[in-house]
Amino acid sequence: MKCLLLALALACSVQAVVLPQTPRALDVLKLAGPWHAVAVAAQDAQEAVEPAVERQLLRMYVKELRPTPELNLEIILGVRDNGKCIEEKIIAKKTEIPTKFKFNYLAEQELILLDTNHEDFLFLCMEGTAMPPQKLACQYLARTLEAQPEIMDKFRADLKMLPTPMQVFRDLTQEEEPCRL
Repeated sequence: MKCLLLALALACSVQAVVLPQTPRALDVLKLAGPWHAVAVAAQDAQEAVEPAVERQLLRMYVKELRPTPELNLEIILGVRDNGKCIEEKIIAKKTEIPTKFKFNYLAEQELILLDTNHEDFLFLCMEGTAMPPQKLACQYLARTLEAQPEIMDKFRADLKMLPTPMQVFRDLTQEEEPCRL
């Protein structure tokens, strides 16, 4: 019986994508304001072209973060829908883990704050958690539209620390920012 419970616990724990915690002390209030998408990464190039994943994770561009009094995050998104950009607002509710928020946009999702210095950059990942296999997409957000190669290098290095291989498939320093509203 103990072996069965151990095997079940192990199988359940392998399902979820585990992301490292941000090394800096997170102050959600300092994340308030506009952000610009600089780069987008996915688990593999095939996921970047899957329509369902595009709709749920890869076509959502964070435009602004607004912390609420309860320290949840109101997120203003630019979303590509039928070739047009529309604005969406979602509320990501805080969890027991300071760097993780849950929201429901087309399906249950998690927003994980991977790294930030609060002033220049924010690396975040969005994970669809409704059913396996989980889909993971990460974005490098910046306060300005200026490209900062050293931060892009840091983003790529942070992606290598994830348990799932990730690939930057959209470097927005080389093209116009999507869904500028």
